[in-house]
Amino acid sequence: MGYKEILFSKNGIATYTLARELLKYNVGDKIPTVSELSETFDLARGTVQSAIKCLQQSDAVRIESKGHVGSYLVKKNTTVLLEFAGISSIVGVMPLPYSKRYEGLASGLLVTMENHYNIPASMAFMRGAKNRISMLISNRYDFAIVSRTAAEEMIREYDNILVVMSFGPYSYLSEHVIIFKNDKFTSIKDGMRIGIDYDSLDQRYLTEKVCEGKNVEYVSVDYSRVLERVLNGDVDAAVWNKDEIIDKYIKVNYKELKGYGTTANEAVMVVSKDESELVPLLRNIIDPTTVVNIQKLVLEGKIIPSY
Repeated sequence: MGYKEILFSKNGIATYTLARELLKYNVGDKIPTVSELSETFDLARGTVQSAIKCLQQSDAVRIESKGHVGSYLVKKNTTVLLEFAGISSIVGVMPLPYSKRYEGLASGLLVTMENHYNIPASMAFMRGAKNRISMLISNRYDFAIVSRTAAEEMIREYDNILVVMSFGPYSYLSEHVIIFKNDKFTSIKDGMRIGIDYDSLDQRYLTEKVCEGKNVEYVSVDYSRVLERVLNGDVDAAVWNKDEIIDKYIKVNYKELKGYGTTANEAVMVVSKDESELVPLLRNIIDPTTVVNIQKLVLEGKIIPSY
């Protein structure tokens, strides 16, 4: 009987559920007992035992019982487990690649996502960390790339995402700056109209920080139109990404933000807790060091970005 036939059989859901659970464990790990699995997933003990037997007969895993010590995973065929778990592709989402730094990050991710499990991998692009994490939680994507600042804020608010890996300082962007509509301004003053994108957790956070204690008017602005709105004089100032200014040789008065830490500059990968079985797989196939090295080569103009 093939994998699909098994999954559509009477015990298919149990086999699917246990396959996803066992993906979390490495060879040599102690795994939950039949009783624990039965209680966790609200399945009859007999159903759990049948599902485990099915996975062992299909050579997806081999489990050895060591009496009162417990049961251990002694063999794991990830490719077969993925079939039973219904994981046939990996799709991530990250910011729109409007800067060389983002182009390098996208290129590095796609290179490292090529894997020996023959799982197709791809990247989608979406503006706003809040939007990306929302799509992640609704299971539209398998992982999302956001700044550590955004990840930590969403974890505090919802506690339903996990940080899988970090790509280190300045992997997300070089730094944020405040851009002003003309050369007369050098700092935020009372009475100013300040552009803010409420869907961009980083931009909103930093905007509120730099405006703290000031009597300003916030104007809702799509992040992709921040520069346009500032140069047109619709708003007096806004927080923006310095990378785009440098990459596109944009002439605008700006001031670097100091004293706000680097968590907004650090790219991290997050997954939904509901899909935590993907964590070992993602850590296995994606090497942060390789991603950052490719990003660096793109920034230095030594390779052409490909994403």
